[in-house]
Amino acid sequence: MFETIAGLGGTVVVLIILVLAVVILRSVRIAQEYERAVIFSLGRVTSRPRGPGMFVVWPWERAQKMDIRTVTLPIQPQDCITSDNVTVKIDAVAYFRIVDRVQSLIAVRDYMFATLQISQTTLRSVVGQVELDTLLGHRDQVNERIQQIIDQQTEQWGIKILVVEIKDMNLPESMQRAMAKQAEAEREKRAKIIHAQGENQAAQELHAAAVVISQDPAALQLRYLQTLTEIAVEKNSTIIFPMPIELLDVFNAINENSIRKHQE
Repeated sequence: MFETIAGLGGTVVVLIILVLAVVILRSVRIAQEYERAVIFSLGRVTSRPRGPGMFVVWPWERAQKMDIRTVTLPIQPQDCITSDNVTVKIDAVAYFRIVDRVQSLIAVRDYMFATLQISQTTLRSVVGQVELDTLLGHRDQVNERIQQIIDQQTEQWGIKILVVEIKDMNLPESMQRAMAKQAEAEREKRAKIIHAQGENQAAQELHAAAVVISQDPAALQLRYLQTLTEIAVEKNSTIIFPMPIELLDVFNAINENSIRKHQE
């Protein structure tokens, strides 16, 4: 009889050991390097998340794994109206990271959905406060403003908004044509200004050259001969140029001498 009781006691001990081994094995969890496990013990959150690596979750505990890597959140195209009443369809992307795993679980039911919704509404709100020219020319400032507002809202959820970037802006076709005409007019204006500046500089240089040549008759004569040389390059041209006045003075002097001798 004692042997029977001893045998039953040994069997019970073995069964207890096996049950404990199974419970321990089923309680072992593994968290990756980019994961942390928030532990709920009898409905209450424990002191700190567990992981990475191996950890034990007892039967009265529940583990909720959280990914701590940076999350890319695409913001679907939104129809926004700028402060100067221009309708623009804008799509963007937000990058965020969970900095407080416990708060992201207990402060909001679905932090991904909540962050997406606040991002969409903030995008429309910020775009509605700026003009189209500001939106096109100072996109970095608009991005920074959107990021600051979203971050203020998600901070209470344990989420840090890292970057918000506007990816694309689709303008109405009429606005695109108007902007193209404006850009073309701006280019024509710059071209005319550059041409006028060139004409002004050329006129100043010609005036300076004329002053120098007028002070030296020989320089004027050399310039005259140079011009004739340039014209003579065209072989199909007929050139008519006046005789220098100085040669007529020589002929006049010869005629006067011959008349004086004849009178004598």
